[in-house]
Parts: sequence; structure tokens; C-alpha cells
Amino acid sequence: MAYEVLYEVTFDGGYSNLLLPKRLEKSELDPRDRSFVTELVYGTLRMQGKHDFQISKSSARTLAQIDPKVLLCLRLGVHQIYEMRIPDHAAVSATVELARKVAGESSGSFVNAVLRNMTNLIPQELTKLDLASTDDKIAYLSNEFSHPDWIISAYLDHLKDYERVAELLAANNVPAHPTLAAWPNFSTVKDLEVNGAIAIADTNFAASYDGNPGLIAEIRNRKAGVQDYGSQLVTEIFHATSNSNDKPLRWLDMCAGPGGKSALLTSLLSGSNGYFLANEISEARAELVRQVIKMGEVVSFDGRELGQEGFAKAENRFDRILIDAPCTGLGALRRRPETRWRRSINDLKSLMQLQKELLHSATEILNEDGLIAYVTCSPHLNETRFQVKEFLRTHRDFELAPIPLGIAKGKYLSAIQDDGMFQLWTHTHGTDAMFLALLRRRSNEGVLE
Repeated sequence: MAYEVLYEVTFDGGYSNLLLPKRLEKSELDPRDRSFVTELVYGTLRMQGKHDFQISKSSARTLAQIDPKVLLCLRLGVHQIYEMRIPDHAAVSATVELARKVAGESSGSFVNAVLRNMTNLIPQELTKLDLASTDDKIAYLSNEFSHPDWIISAYLDHLKDYERVAELLAANNVPAHPTLAAWPNFSTVKDLEVNGAIAIADTNFAASYDGNPGLIAEIRNRKAGVQDYGSQLVTEIFHATSNSNDKPLRWLDMCAGPGGKSALLTSLLSGSNGYFLANEISEARAELVRQVIKMGEVVSFDGRELGQEGFAKAENRFDRILIDAPCTGLGALRRRPETRWRRSINDLKSLMQLQKELLHSATEILNEDGLIAYVTCSPHLNETRFQVKEFLRTHRDFELAPIPLGIAKGKYLSAIQDDGMFQLWTHTHGTDAMFLALLRRRSNEGVLE
């Protein structure tokens, strides 16, 4: 089962977080075996770079010379040997049998030889991370923590310190337990705690859960959701930009699918006199948004063309626009293990252009005194600070607005940066590395006190 999922992810462009749950749901595996398959799939994808490095050291053939099906089998075997508590002989035997089944009888002896070489090379004691004596630190970190060089360089540009980068890379390799969001006015954290969830300190609606969220009634009944706390926090901050006057605000979530932020935001807005609209370019994802929002409407347009859909008219403009922009996803690698291998530096240019166009589109449908929340699940400087600075350079009627105080508490306060932007980090905050900048259209009266 693990091999078949990995095959679809690797060769057919599938997504592990969609494929694996469906397979497990249809299977008759007991909970322990389900956990085993889950670790095999996500772990093998996550550590693919490190495993390929180990395979290349133990094989007489180059990676390019190895049958892709056999290489997939080897990665599964290496993961059991290096990253799991599987006896070497069991890992080798099972992998050899798998290779014979999916790639032919002759592949078995090759897989056996490579894995036997590998088990003989494993040191008796784990060595400590030693960056100080390493000449090519990026190559070392790439092999040790299984991340492409360009991602490590992007982290280094931001963090400016190899040790901190190593901490972040290690955090990306730790599987994340589901985080739940109790949607206000519909459920509470105490409701989730009754089902075994644990409230997360310094949060309003978040709880961690070590299990299948679908078993919780509040999740099934759409009174709560599954959402990383980083996403919850930026949504709460966006909501807190409401001004204190009595004027009902018009809210827009420009890139709403699959709907987590819209669900939380509309729960917070429930009972207010405001208007909410969610837009999602994919009709299939727009339908997912419709299923979870608590008020308002959902439409399906290209966010860059909303001005042409009539929203540029004075009566149809918005006071608050959330842009959860498409990005490289470098802040959520622990949840999406294949992303680190699918994305490349070449994707960055087109994504930056899309982000730029979405930001400009928002200015065309934003009211005077209005505010844009620009959000990414990437800490890459080109998608975050540099994108915001370029926007402010080309849109002189906008300024950076301060992050409302009192929403980020405890350790999350450190995400508020000296320049007024907001950046979470997985290794520091235990969340996805979400970025937020609040962009306010200049006017005579400020909208934030």
C-alpha cells in the first residue's frame, strides 16, 4: 500500500495527504498497521533527499541508472533502516520481496546488495551535528535534513545563521499532529477537550489532537475544523482590524479555497451586520468553502479580474480584503512532504508575478480607509518582505499598518517583527511559517487605533 501511494505521488503527480487517507479508509488494517503505512509514506517522501544520498553511497549504479520503481523500493527500505525501529533483516527482506513483485525477479538481488551494504555502513553511535568543521554547509544540511539546496539558501537569507536554519530543517522533518480550531459561536475548546484534544497555551480557539479528527462530532458537524494555529492566528489578526465605529464592514477572502480561514473568519463575524464574500478560482474548491462558511456568499472568479466583475463599483467595494496568496509553501513542508521536491526555484518567478497581480487587483476593489491582509505560507523573502516593499513602492497611497496588539500572546508575540510585519517560524512557534502584512490605504483618519 505504501509503495502504491508513493508511486502515484512520484509518477502521477498525486498528493499524499489526499491519496493515503482514502487508501487507509478502504483498508482493513488495524490502527498499528495504519500508523506504520503512514510513517512509511510521509517519512519516505520527507527524507527522500537523504535516502537518495545514502543509496548513491551504497550502490555501484548512479541514481539515474537505477530503475525508478526499484529506486522507490530502495527509498522505502532505507527509511525503515535509518528512520524506523525495524530490524535490519526485516527491512531488507520485505524490500527485496517488494522489488521482485513490482520490478521483476532480477531486481531482488540488486536491492539486497545495496541494502546489505547500507546496514554495514551504519555507525554504532549517532554523530552530533557538526557545522563548524563543514566546508560546504549547505550541501551538508541538504544531505543531513533532506531539503533541496535552494530551500536551505532561502531560509539562510532570512535567518542569517546556519544553526537556526538547522533547527528549522529539523522541525520540518517532525510530523505535525492535527491542530483543531473551535469555531467561535459554534463550539469551544472545552468541547474539543471532551473528545481528547488538548488546549494549546496562549491561543483562543486551538487544540492539538493525536488521532483522527473525523471521529470528533464537532468536526463532523462542521462546528470546528482542522487548521494549523499559524493560519488561525493570521485570521484572528485580520478580524481584529475591525474599526470601532458602527459602520458594517464588507469583507472579502480573495483566494478562499479550501476554506479554513473563511470558516474561522465567518464564525468570528457571525451575528454582526457585516457582509462577507469568499472567492475561489476553482469551482471544486469553492464548493468546499460553501460547506464551511457561516455567513455570506461564495463566488468563483480569477482574483486578478474581480474589478471586471463589478466589484470596482463604489457600492460593491470592500473594506477588508484577505489575500492568502498562492506561494511556494516553504512554511508548511512538515505537512506537505512532497512539496520540497516538486517546487523549484523556477516556480518562484511566476508565483511572485501572480502575487503582485492579486495585490494590485485588491487595490481596485478596496474602499477608502480599507485594508488588505497579505498572507503566505512561505517565509521566502521574495514572496514576503520584498513583495510587500515593492507593493508599497508602486502604490504610494498605501502604508504598512501595525499588527493589532493583544491577539498574538506568549511566544507568538515574537512573530511581530521590527519592521511591522508578522512572521511565524516552525522551529520557534511550532506552527507553519506563516507570513502576514497589513496594508492600509492612506486617508485622513486611521482605521487602526
